[in-house]
Amino acid sequence: MSLVFDAYRVHLGGRPLARLDGTVAPGTVLSVMGPSGAGKSSLLLGIAGLLPPPFTVSGRVTLGGRDLLALPTRERGLGLMFQDALLFPHLSVLGNVLFAVPRRGPDGARRSRRARRDLALAALRRVALADLARRDPETLSGGQKSRVALARTLAGEPRALLLDEPFSALDQTLRAATRDIVFDLARQDGLPVVMVSHDPADARAAKGPIIDIAALPSAPERLI
Repeated sequence: MSLVFDAYRVHLGGRPLARLDGTVAPGTVLSVMGPSGAGKSSLLLGIAGLLPPPFTVSGRVTLGGRDLLALPTRERGLGLMFQDALLFPHLSVLGNVLFAVPRRGPDGARRSRRARRDLALAALRRVALADLARRDPETLSGGQKSRVALARTLAGEPRALLLDEPFSALDQTLRAATRDIVFDLARQDGLPVVMVSHDPADARAAKGPIIDIAALPSAPERLI
C-alpha cells in the first residue's frame, strides 16, 4: 500500500515549517534532505503523531486509504528507527525484539508466547543475528545494535517505515552495510519508507525520490 501526502504541513506556533505532497509507493524510499532546523524530523514525528505543542499538523497523510492523522499513534501502523538504537538495557537481544511482536495476529487471534518468540527469532534471522539472541545489548557493536533495532521494528509488522537519521552514528563501512539491509528488507516487505538524512550518500543508496525541503518553492512540491 502507498503512503500518500495531500497538503501535509507541519506548523510551529502557527507558522508553516515544512511540507510534503505526493505518493511513496510500496518498496520505495523517499529521502528528505535539508539543513538542521528545516523541519525534517518534525515531518516524521507529525506523521507518527508524536509532535508536541506548539507544533501542529494539517492536511492528510493516508496509508492504504486510511487517514493516519485522524488515528491515535498506536493505530497508525508505522515503524520508526532513529539515530540511536534505543534498545532496552534490561532485556536480551531476543527480549528486545519480542517486545515488539503483536500479541494478536492479522486475523485477530491471540498469539501464544511461543509463537511470538518464534516470530522474534525469525526477525533476528532476517538481519543475521539469531545467534546473538541471548546477548546483552550493551555487548553489541553499533552496527549490531542498529540491526537489532531494525529486527524489532519489522517484528512489529508495520505498514510503512519512518527513518530519522538511522545510520548517522555508524562509521562509513557499517553505515553502508546497515542501510543496504534496511532498504532491502523494506523492499522485500513492500513497505513505503520516508527517510530523513543530511548525507547525500544515504539518499543515493536509497535509489528513490529525493526532496530538499530547504529548497522547496512556494507552490506544493510533487514527489512523484
